[in-house]
Amino acid sequence: MILDFVKNTLAEDVGRGDLYARVSKPVKSVAKVIAKSDGVLAGELYCNALCELEALHVKWHFKDSQSFKKGDTLVSLQADSHTLLKVERTFLNMLLHASSIATLTDRYVSLIKPYSTKLLDTRKTRPLLRNFEKYATRVGGATNHRMGLDDSLMLKDTHLKTIENLQEFMQNARKNIPFTCKIEIEAESFEQAKEFMSVGADIVMCDNMTPQQLKEVVRYRDENYKSVLLEASGNITLESIESYAQTGVDAISSGSLIHQANWIDLSMKVL
Repeated sequence: MILDFVKNTLAEDVGRGDLYARVSKPVKSVAKVIAKSDGVLAGELYCNALCELEALHVKWHFKDSQSFKKGDTLVSLQADSHTLLKVERTFLNMLLHASSIATLTDRYVSLIKPYSTKLLDTRKTRPLLRNFEKYATRVGGATNHRMGLDDSLMLKDTHLKTIENLQEFMQNARKNIPFTCKIEIEAESFEQAKEFMSVGADIVMCDNMTPQQLKEVVRYRDENYKSVLLEASGNITLESIESYAQTGVDAISSGSLIHQANWIDLSMKVL
């Protein structure tokens, strides 16, 4: 899967062939990628696949999940000039995209480290980039939420509008989904959270609740349904995430890890 992604990404840029290679002779070349801002490295796995595909010699000075500073040399590359310049943008784009997500994710994770709460990503990913972007959040220290509709059953408000009898639905669902799958239900109030625990939800997602509301849900869970996991979600920011972790929820999910990640600054220099 990674190799196919890398091949398609490179093909998008190369098209029918790099015109520079048509009008020049290849020479031995060395390049380095320099950090022009601070960050957390991610993308090594994908960049290595590209280097193997195009026979570049690569030496990493930082590894996935390691922090770097402005001015650091992240990686050194050796190849003939045609190959090096052909892959330059693809290499940088993958490294930039993944490292930017990992950098923001690391900021979120650092704020909740004193607590037992997990940080989760979401399915708010760019089309066809889900595996890549969720890899980047893992490198940044988050835990992946479900990858797609097939690995757990989540009932959001839109699903609940189509269900007449939730108790019967849950009984039927347990008979038809894989034994290892969890069922998660989105609750928008304390009363809904109690109801969803009572019908057998494995996870209750508390959507757009305040930290004070969440404390009530956690207290009720601890007293009545200790096996149920609680997830907080909805407009949780860097400024507010610690207050949510303090409530005792098991996990906090945020799409911002991906869709609010601003690109850091990296540059490739040929020596």
